Amino acid sequence: MLATKDLTIRFGGHVAVNAVSCAFAPGTLTAIVGPNGAGKTTYFNLISGQLKASAGSVRLGGRELTGLAPSARTRAGLGRAFQLTNLFPGLSVLENVRLAVQATREGPHRRGLNLWSIWSDHRVLTERAEAILEAVALQERRGTAVASLPHGDQRKLEVALLMALEPQVYMFDEPTAGMGHDEAPVILNLIRELKKDPTKTILLVEHKMDVVRELADRIIVLTNGTLVADGAPAEVIASPVVQEAYLGVTKEAA
Repeated sequence: MLATKDLTIRFGGHVAVNAVSCAFAPGTLTAIVGPNGAGKTTYFNLISGQLKASAGSVRLGGRELTGLAPSARTRAGLGRAFQLTNLFPGLSVLENVRLAVQATREGPHRRGLNLWSIWSDHRVLTERAEAILEAVALQERRGTAVASLPHGDQRKLEVALLMALEPQVYMFDEPTAGMGHDEAPVILNLIRELKKDPTKTILLVEHKMDVVRELADRIIVLTNGTLVADGAPAEVIASPVVQEAYLGVTKEAA
């Protein structure tokens, strides 16, 4: 489904991501882990198009995405939650999700002014938006302006907008960061539900190893921008390179 080949980015003399080649199959959740500054989010930015690669390629379903803008990659099927935050901050939560649903259903050639047509004419779109809000536990906030949402609800809305776009690949960069203990389970349960769809590919950057152990089918580890481990969770977490690079455990300490 999704593959990077020798993906690299340099900032001056610093190589932030170093020739990372990796393929991600449908029906799997891959956790991307590593110490701070390892290049995890930079790798995400290269895949989703926020950063331009110095070398290498990104392909989705055999299609070359490397030269495309982030918006074009989203239309191609790459969905990254943070890209969609505050689509229209002055509009309500429901209106934001409804816009995302309508944009997906109408396609790229019918966007623009038609997005502002009378909402009562779009009962099916509204019902879909309402169902998504129910799934992310935002029904009670449906009439709230996005700009006034607390942080935890903004993270929920990110997932709602992502779901509305129905991407082939879901990319989550620390989805529960900044959320309270009572809020985080909502997001994690949503990811569990998304995992049940064998046609979807999920990438997850996460520091909480208990979350990684529970959700991941596979773990890849980046250190100093280089891919140093790739495999089943138990195998990767137990490997010496991960114990030292990610968990800070040396052979002597072990």
